[in-house]
Amino acid sequence: MRRNALLFLIFSLLPAFALGPAGAATQDKTADPRTFRTIAAVPTAEPITIDGVLSESVWKTAGFGGFTQRDPLDGQPATEPTTVWVAFDHDNLYVAARLADSEPSKIVGRLGRRDEYVESDWFDVGVDPYHDRRSGYYFGVNPFGSIEDGTLSNDEETDSTWDGIWESAARVDDGGWVVEIRVPFDQLRFKRQDIYVWGINFQRVLKRKNEESHFAWVPKEESGLVSNFADLTGLVDIAAGRRLEISPFAVSQAKFNPAEPGNPFRTGRELAASAGFDLKGGLSSNLTLDLSVNPDFGQVEVDPAVINISDQETYYQEKRPFFIEGSSIFNFGRGGPNVYRSFGWDDPDFFYSRRIGRTPQGSPAGPGFSDMPDWTTILSAAKVTGKVGRNFNLGVISALTEREYALIDDDGARSKTEVEPFSHYGVARGLKEFGEGRSGLGFIATSLLRDLRERPLDSFLSRSALALGLDGWTFLDKDRGWALAGWAGLSTVRGSAEAMTDLQLSSLHYFQRPDADWVEVDPNATSLSGWAGRLYINKQKGSVVFNAALGAMSPGFEANDLGYHTRGDVINGHVEAGYRTFHPGRLFRTWTVTGSYYRNYDFGWNRVGEYIYLDGKGQFLNYWTATLHLDYEPPKYSHYLTRGGPMAFYPAGETVSVTLAGDDRKPLIVRFSGYYRYHPSGGYNWSLGGGLTWKPSSNFSLSVGPSYTWRYSEGQWVRSVTDPLKTSTYGVRYVLSDIIQKTLPIEVRVNWTFTPRLSLQAYLQPYVATGDFRAFKELHAARTFDFDYYGDGDSTIAYADGVYTVDPDGAAGPAASFTFRDPDFNLKSLRGTVVLRWEYRPGSMFYLVWTQKRADYANPGDFEFWRDMGDLFQARGENIFMVKFSYRFEL
Repeated sequence: MRRNALLFLIFSLLPAFALGPAGAATQDKTADPRTFRTIAAVPTAEPITIDGVLSESVWKTAGFGGFTQRDPLDGQPATEPTTVWVAFDHDNLYVAARLADSEPSKIVGRLGRRDEYVESDWFDVGVDPYHDRRSGYYFGVNPFGSIEDGTLSNDEETDSTWDGIWESAARVDDGGWVVEIRVPFDQLRFKRQDIYVWGINFQRVLKRKNEESHFAWVPKEESGLVSNFADLTGLVDIAAGRRLEISPFAVSQAKFNPAEPGNPFRTGRELAASAGFDLKGGLSSNLTLDLSVNPDFGQVEVDPAVINISDQETYYQEKRPFFIEGSSIFNFGRGGPNVYRSFGWDDPDFFYSRRIGRTPQGSPAGPGFSDMPDWTTILSAAKVTGKVGRNFNLGVISALTEREYALIDDDGARSKTEVEPFSHYGVARGLKEFGEGRSGLGFIATSLLRDLRERPLDSFLSRSALALGLDGWTFLDKDRGWALAGWAGLSTVRGSAEAMTDLQLSSLHYFQRPDADWVEVDPNATSLSGWAGRLYINKQKGSVVFNAALGAMSPGFEANDLGYHTRGDVINGHVEAGYRTFHPGRLFRTWTVTGSYYRNYDFGWNRVGEYIYLDGKGQFLNYWTATLHLDYEPPKYSHYLTRGGPMAFYPAGETVSVTLAGDDRKPLIVRFSGYYRYHPSGGYNWSLGGGLTWKPSSNFSLSVGPSYTWRYSEGQWVRSVTDPLKTSTYGVRYVLSDIIQKTLPIEVRVNWTFTPRLSLQAYLQPYVATGDFRAFKELHAARTFDFDYYGDGDSTIAYADGVYTVDPDGAAGPAASFTFRDPDFNLKSLRGTVVLRWEYRPGSMFYLVWTQKRADYANPGDFEFWRDMGDLFQARGENIFMVKFSYRFEL
């Protein structure tokens, strides 16, 4: 391991020592292109037609140019001139640009759906209507008319989930290409004034040269985006409208699945229809209301298949438009620093929107066939976002979900069981910024209230869950070179004594650990409370990299009813330092080397985590990129090998991983990744991944990404068995096994764009995962990684009809025998979604969706590629066809 680290260090520093001061000879700093700039918007009474032809008189005036490169030669003048104009009337902001090109036949244009950043030339404009130097909007157009838009926050962060109603046109001609943009003022939030000063900037991407240039340029060594915008002056008498839009929609769905003989709920065909509406309105020029009644999200991409044999919940990304649009306002604890790094620590999400409308958590009781809802119906959801007062950002969400029932049919006798209670979800987020974003102070508050009427729901669900957090940041110096940020939060969950006992015993808390004297199970408790917090410091700019953090999460912290987090009972600290260069040398265009270290303790001050990392990444002169990662994990103790039992020793481990990716300008892009991890005790795992993206035409792309993982572990959990005779592990036998796990996911994506508003997307994921459990055993003693193997000595293990029977000390011994089912598995899954999306008029949508799911479980524990793939494609699947139609009215 030491030899590998030394070789990597020498390799990573090679550009610095062997190639000289990268880029120094190519940078002409005699003229400073960073002079602060101002643009005056020109009023116009002449109607402007958005057609990509600069025929209006306002575009005949002198424009603004002088763009400066950020890539590939930071600080040099752009190689091709760009001229921009800004105009306005009472209702609209207009932007035009002439993007000259000495070789117009080589202009790169690609068609892509909205907000898909395709490898193309681009022209982007960013505006800061509040002129707070922290937030704003951006709008982008490429030569083929594809568009992107979104919001800007925290000075440098972008969020493409916002979709405004605006108009653009692009046209290629003999001199290059031309862009025209019209943005209605009622699509933007800003404070009403007599005379306005906004922030503005323009960016041009010249793809064949991989050149990115800006009107208001910021050196790569510096930080900040919106804070460096030019000033836009001249805006007067503009409409800060309170727009009101309503979009009613109708949905019809047909589900076809294999019929199940005798099951009245599985006849092979289900038909359904629903309707609702979405409303968006300006409560003021600063605040926007989004309201959705009976929303339907059938057009979103299906979640990928996973196999999870850990004791932690799988995290899925949010994909539903109502919840992702403008979601950045609800980001908590992420303001200030432009880089947040975590080693051995996961910040809790106080708000995880997929809790709203989740799969019902109850299950049908009693004999017979049952019909469970796939998800919980959202009756209504409302969201208010914007600013109030002076630089106070506000976001509020309120949602109601339906009481859901499972239908039961027992020989024709129908009944129903409640599987999800009627619930209210509430979130409030506020953030006050001071001194043009030099510091900030905010809060988040979340609440979940459930109307629990029936058992057994009240025996495992909380009745209420509340969480409150405070966060803030400040820059430590005048130049904003250092940032200090932190947050702290409290949580309280209430419910029946049964529900709270169940929560204390869960994998998030494990209060039953016999050797953890700082926690204990209280069977009479009707609430559980906890706290968490973190302090973080970051160097914002320059070639030297540095950040450090200290965080803690108490054993009782619990925010998973409306948020998401992994287990608590952890005290974490990390430090990272390194060096990076932004300018081309003889081998690399840019490169970074960092070293980092973290250590974790529990609240009993046992060392439960520790890692040493060494990372390098770089972009070669041919625009290929590569990364190399090395780490060493010293021996430690783990609470979680026994899943609620005593601590066990966890042996050391070493890891090496590499990635390599090609130039994304090419019609064929290749990617490769490799990973190897080794434990001196004998466990190891490795993976290989690849990727191929093919772009045969300007409107079509095909991506295929297979990977294969092979894992051998000596400490896979099976079950626990109470036995007072097992005194070395506190009266419980912790049954473990070796496991060989093989996983093969293949992700296929097709993007076929007919026009910027009409596209076809397809996602397909064949997935095979097998687990071969072997060498069953039990932990010999607490705080060890020693085992007693069943079948050795007097112990016996027998297998019959899928069940193992174990006698720990043989027939003559006093210990009782026990059984467990064969845990081997072979999951073969195929999931796919095809979506035809047509925005037939601005804000009005038509979707045609086909979703398919199929699975097979034959041959558990045995991986054989061709047989398993054959079984998968022969398995009978579920097909869902959906049509959704919406029409936007502006009132």
